[in-house]
Amino acid sequence: MRDDLSHLPTKQQDELARATKILMEEFEKAIALANAGWKRNGKILKVILFGSYARSDWVDDPVGGYQSDFDLLVVVSHEKLTDIAEYWYIAEDKILRDETIGRQVNIIVHDLNDVNNALTRGEYFWADIVRDGIVLYELPGHPLAVPMPLSKFEAVQMAERYFESYLSSTAEWLDLAQHAISKGQKGKWPNKAAFNLHQAAETAYACFLLTSTFYFPKSHNIKFLRSLSESKEPRLIEAWSQATKLDRRRFELLKRAYVDARYSPNYHVTIEDLHSMYTSVKRLRDLVEKVANARIAEIARS
Repeated sequence: MRDDLSHLPTKQQDELARATKILMEEFEKAIALANAGWKRNGKILKVILFGSYARSDWVDDPVGGYQSDFDLLVVVSHEKLTDIAEYWYIAEDKILRDETIGRQVNIIVHDLNDVNNALTRGEYFWADIVRDGIVLYELPGHPLAVPMPLSKFEAVQMAERYFESYLSSTAEWLDLAQHAISKGQKGKWPNKAAFNLHQAAETAYACFLLTSTFYFPKSHNIKFLRSLSESKEPRLIEAWSQATKLDRRRFELLKRAYVDARYSPNYHVTIEDLHSMYTSVKRLRDLVEKVANARIAEIARS
């Protein structure tokens, strides 16, 4: 695995260094007063840049409304240290608010055993990280396993199973959203529609990621899922218009719907918003069907 960032502009190298520093510092604070041995001796074993900035196909056009995110894998010494809410939430928030970091930073956290087991199972997501990833930090003596490829039969069978299950589930969430939208602006129906649309988008991204890479992160953040998916397949960018501030506001409404549409008295979405969001999520579903089918065909040919 490489450790050279020379293909990136100095600004982005500095941003990655700053993000890595925050992750390391906040993790040390999170375990500082621990009593349990696994926690007291907890370690970050690796921080790895993956995705478009590792592969050199990132997009950096903030004026035009699209900018690739940084994607970081943090490998830790114990499974319990992967809990985002307990160990990583403050670091994520500080990175988000840091004025010297000019783009979104997404992190996934896994323990070394989990990563190595996935590599020996032949999961494409992890094999791609080993192939393309760039090490930003590494504690010596903790190697990653050699990726073991699945047989063509096993890979096609697994991809088809994910595809059929999650694509049909996406359609069901869209049906529920359409029913809620048909009730108009009465009561809590708009909020229920927004939540169902969020679930449809999340499930569509799960369909794409599981079919294409056999991996789906433990996250309901559709901005993160979108970034991860678009980094793998740029054609999915077409699902969401970025042309106007209204378009971007509606995606933000959809992102917030998982929590706020159910629990916040301040969440407000109009029927016009919902119709536009429905159209975008339906377009995402159709694009996922197309690219995931192509991916299955590609696996079968390999």
